[in-house]
Amino acid sequence: MCLPDNTVFSVKYLTLCKMRWGDNVAVSEEQRKPAHVVVIGNEKGGTGKSTIAMHMAVAFANAGGRVGVIDLDPRQRSVTRYVENRVETVRKTNIILPVPTVYTMAGDGIEELAELALAAIHNEDLLIIDTPGAATELSRAGHVFADTLITPLNDSFVDLDVLGRVEPETYRVLHPSHYAELVWDTRKERARQGRMPLRWFVLRNRLSHLDARNKRAMEDAISALAERIGFTPVAGLGERVIYRELFLSGLTLLDLRRPGVAIDLSVSHIAARQELRALFTAIGFTDVIPNS
Repeated sequence: MCLPDNTVFSVKYLTLCKMRWGDNVAVSEEQRKPAHVVVIGNEKGGTGKSTIAMHMAVAFANAGGRVGVIDLDPRQRSVTRYVENRVETVRKTNIILPVPTVYTMAGDGIEELAELALAAIHNEDLLIIDTPGAATELSRAGHVFADTLITPLNDSFVDLDVLGRVEPETYRVLHPSHYAELVWDTRKERARQGRMPLRWFVLRNRLSHLDARNKRAMEDAISALAERIGFTPVAGLGERVIYRELFLSGLTLLDLRRPGVAIDLSVSHIAARQELRALFTAIGFTDVIPNS
């Protein structure tokens, strides 16, 4: 059996795990290497998941890799809309831009997700699964496929509560929360199946550029929680208007120097690109970028 009897998962994940980890996904030396799967996961919305997903997809495509995206949020569809906006910009301006392949869910069934994911794993070099900011069964199922898990958090204790409960007076971590338990179950099953360990990065997004008591307390709490539940804390992206503006045209910071892109680089844009470069370095993203 793919999942232990005492797991928090539904028994529906049995089929999903077999398809991800079973004999039917093994490849021979003559076949191409299956895609590296990055899941952008957090059960809270508004943390920058889709922004990170799109920038990662474009970075990988710029390096010559084939990129697929699965959007598991049927209502918001943020990453899908981001790609659609990019396609429309290409159509209107004739700017040459790499566009990731979107694998669209027609419904919300786990079996459909399994079929789409396995097709993308076979066809692409990198598969990015963008999960909704809610605890849905489909989101939980998407985590089964992760080789790398990236969890963006806004730099506040409201968001940190998704990972662990913190004592208000001392900021001491009391115990892990529901999402951390989900990741722990996924890791245990991955280890039991003899797979490579899941890499888990927690990104502190919308970081303030000023030193403040809350910021220092967050650093201490995240460091303590990282040791307890086993993730790597990483500085994410700052609070910048440019990210929201680029969404409408489907562009990323990596596109601003392309011929035909009518956006002048400012000091803020350059600083944002440096943040992005530091983020990719910290999560070891170059490990899965072709020819890097």
